[in-house]
Amino acid sequence: MTSPLSAPTVLPGTGSLPVLLSVPHSGTDYPDWLLRAARRGKGALEHLEDPLVDRLVWRALAQGCGAVIARAPRAAVDCNRSLQEIDPAMAGGVPGSDPGPRARGGLGIVPTRTPRDGDLWRNKLGSGEMERRIEGGWRPYHLALRDRLQQLQRRHGEVLLLDCHSMPSRGPRQPQIVVGDRYGRSAAAWLGDLVRRTVEREGFTAAFNDPYAGGWIVESLGDPPAGVHAIQLELDRSLYLDGSCRKSGPGFDGVARLLETLVVTVADALTARQELPAAAE
Repeated sequence: MTSPLSAPTVLPGTGSLPVLLSVPHSGTDYPDWLLRAARRGKGALEHLEDPLVDRLVWRALAQGCGAVIARAPRAAVDCNRSLQEIDPAMAGGVPGSDPGPRARGGLGIVPTRTPRDGDLWRNKLGSGEMERRIEGGWRPYHLALRDRLQQLQRRHGEVLLLDCHSMPSRGPRQPQIVVGDRYGRSAAAWLGDLVRRTVEREGFTAAFNDPYAGGWIVESLGDPPAGVHAIQLELDRSLYLDGSCRKSGPGFDGVARLLETLVVTVADALTARQELPAAAE
């Protein structure tokens, strides 16, 4: 019997902060069947990871922030893609629909190829295999996010989902951190600006929506008029990893402190907004 994908880790936190962390791309629980299916072995699959981002959030968690952290690897199923983003060359997609440029390029809900390693799998994925990966990894992750956000919103009224990722370093001209809010659709403008200004105040360079505006997680869950904001955060890997890009580097704790500061700053701002009507009375 094929072993299931690992369920996400759900850390409820204390509930005192109106912020939830999402870490969808740091999973390292590779089942044997996935490795046997890999054309170029585990190393090619690891290139899809956001290394150690699940550990970077430890200081924010210590403040009482909750989190949903994927344990299944991105190579098995990408929780930051929609159910329509299926590479038609590798598995059957939705008839008559366009899966989008990411899926056509090989980086859909199940990654199928990368520029660095080429085709990732020995064989095409049947519809049953695709569904098994979605039900085993993708759906539990999204159910957990929605459940935690609903609980936080019942307590606080207005909440932020901070979706944490890392990006390859492209040299000194690239911003160190990219804040993405789907061009203003997934979070209120003031909140995205607060995140950017906080990043810069802590000594990092920042960009907004360029080159990453946010994936399916913030797009599907962000609903600012309803009080649910969602922002994607991309961290340059050279900030916190060593030269191997597999182990922590000298800047690791500095980035962990940045995430802690962001969570506390945003939580304070959201809490103050909820207290304004009572203060006016």
